[in-house]
Amino acid sequence: MIIDVVAAIIRRGAQILITRRFDHVHLPGLWEFPGGKVEAGESLTGALEREIGEELGLRIRVQDEFLTVEHDYPTKSVRLHFFNCSIVDGEPRPIEVADIRWVDPEDLGQFDFPEADKELIAKLQMPL
Repeated sequence: MIIDVVAAIIRRGAQILITRRFDHVHLPGLWEFPGGKVEAGESLTGALEREIGEELGLRIRVQDEFLTVEHDYPTKSVRLHFFNCSIVDGEPRPIEVADIRWVDPEDLGQFDFPEADKELIAKLQMPL
C-alpha cells in the first residue's frame, strides 16, 4: 500500500521554509518540507492546507504541483506530492514540528533530509 503525503515549498524571497521532525517519530530528527499524510476522503490540497495550519499555524494558498516522487522505505511506501505554496496569513512557528528554518536553496545540502526528498532538493538547487 502506498501512503500519499503532501509537502509545501514555501518561499520568502530566495529562501525556502524547512522543518525538523521530532525525535520520537518515523525518520527522527531529519529536516523536511512541511506537510503530512493525506487522510481518507481528503484532497491533496485540502490535506496540505490542514497540515500546514496544524504544524506551523499558517494559512496558505496551494499553487501548482512542483514534483511527485514515489519512494520505498523499509517499513512503508510513500507517494510525495510537493506543491508550491504561498503564505496567506500568519508567521510560521513550530507547533507540531521540532524546529523551523528559512534557508537558501544552495544550503539545503547542509541539512539531513529523508532519502525521498533528494530529487526535490536537486531540482530546487538548479539555476533558473
